[in-house]
Amino acid sequence: MATATLTSAAGVPPAEDAIPTRRIFAFVAMIFGMFMAILDIQIVSASLAEIQAGLSASSDEIAWVQTAYLIAEVIMIPLSGYLSRALSTRVFFTIAAAGFTISSVLCATSSSINEMILWRAVQGFIGGGMIPGVFAAAFTIFPASKRPVVSPLIGLVATLAPTIGPTVGGYLSSAFSWHWLFLVNVVPGICVTIAAWMLIDFDQPQKGLLKRFDWLGLIGMAGFLGSLEYVLEEGTRLDWFESHEIVFFTGVMLAGAVLFFWRALTRHDPLVDLYAFKDRNFAFGSLFSFCMGIGLYGLTYLYPVYLGRIRGHDALQIGETMFVTGLCMFLTAPIAGKLSQKIDPRVQMMIGFSGFALGTYIASGITADWDFHELLVPQILRGVSLMLCMVPINNLALGTLPPAQLKNASGLYNLTRNLGGAVGLALINTMLNTRTDLHITRLHESVAAGRQVAEEAIAQTMQRFLDYGDAAEQMALALINQRAHKQALIMAFGDVFLGLTFIFGSLVLLALFMRKPPAAAPGGGGGH
Repeated sequence: MATATLTSAAGVPPAEDAIPTRRIFAFVAMIFGMFMAILDIQIVSASLAEIQAGLSASSDEIAWVQTAYLIAEVIMIPLSGYLSRALSTRVFFTIAAAGFTISSVLCATSSSINEMILWRAVQGFIGGGMIPGVFAAAFTIFPASKRPVVSPLIGLVATLAPTIGPTVGGYLSSAFSWHWLFLVNVVPGICVTIAAWMLIDFDQPQKGLLKRFDWLGLIGMAGFLGSLEYVLEEGTRLDWFESHEIVFFTGVMLAGAVLFFWRALTRHDPLVDLYAFKDRNFAFGSLFSFCMGIGLYGLTYLYPVYLGRIRGHDALQIGETMFVTGLCMFLTAPIAGKLSQKIDPRVQMMIGFSGFALGTYIASGITADWDFHELLVPQILRGVSLMLCMVPINNLALGTLPPAQLKNASGLYNLTRNLGGAVGLALINTMLNTRTDLHITRLHESVAAGRQVAEEAIAQTMQRFLDYGDAAEQMALALINQRAHKQALIMAFGDVFLGLTFIFGSLVLLALFMRKPPAAAPGGGGGH
């Protein structure tokens, strides 16, 4: 029955399988807007040093260029469903695209780090409104028969943008200047703004929602999600609860969570309707989206850290290695769409999760000698598996919801992916630090257990520093200690990859708990 309702609301009858050209161009414009917003999460990550030098910022201040964007974005994403219903998709998306473009220009013209942080927060907040709208539009205006094309497209954009972000950013800052990290948004942003205003006609505004806007709920949500993002982003650097800031914002997070959930569960028209989680497929799809965020953003961070700190590569060399994943995702997208018509989407997800787990398991054997060729197979498995997972997850999580719930549910669904990325980065950084310390301790114990081996290693290393006289032994010890730290870090990388293997291996079993979609859901039969 649910499928029949969705079918009639979306206009699935064979006579309407052909989508009006106007709506296709409108959707393409929205896709570009989402791509810009997601790309800008990671585009500055490889170029923070150049921005820091250009704005004379400290190492603590420069981190806020990334953190401010993420905190603001994570607040807007769940709020976007309410605002889109109140203003209409056309008005809300146009405001978001225009605001994102203007704030990009303001970021590029910033003359101090405080200005940059302010405009990055504005950019993240406004840009975050463009992301969920694309998912909602895809399942509202396109019939089920078109989803094998539409789902891979939005899945590709959602995963490709953060993957290539550091590469694009590294190229722009090295070829031009850091200002172009933001100026590159201007021309596409203007085009998206004009197209959104001229072409989007999916729905009508519900202006009564603005009169009933829940300001208390907004305060609770901002305190909860903003503080959560801050704690996850800064926790590792500030040594978690040893820091007064982390303790304070954890308190704000808990208070905000109580206020937010109270308002969400007791109001007739809350800012965020949590009852979408009563749908089993949406609940499990959101869990999988959360875990995909860990894998997507976690590995986009982890590989460059290894290549930079262990192999000594610059941003462009790292980008060339990471390009493999993006290429595989691009090539796999149409295959994933076709497969979604042929096999049970739960089976497709299980194949994708298995491939991801296999890739991280292979990478757990990483050594100091690994480079492009050794990382090739894990990168291929990652790129292929991301697309094989994303298409069925999107379809199962959002594809069977009634149209009235799509905008709100899309915001929640995208929020889980971003929170997964934040949690993943926090866990990865914490695990890298703790496991590195553990391996250093074990290496020291193993050296102490065989003193003769240690003495021989010191004697051999001292031969390199004989010209430095009495300082030779001290320099030899320093070099051996440096090697031990490097080896311990490499072993910690292996542990993190093994942890990710466990997570994605577990998802293979959890996929069985999703409800099998109705026979009509793949929809390919009609247009096949």
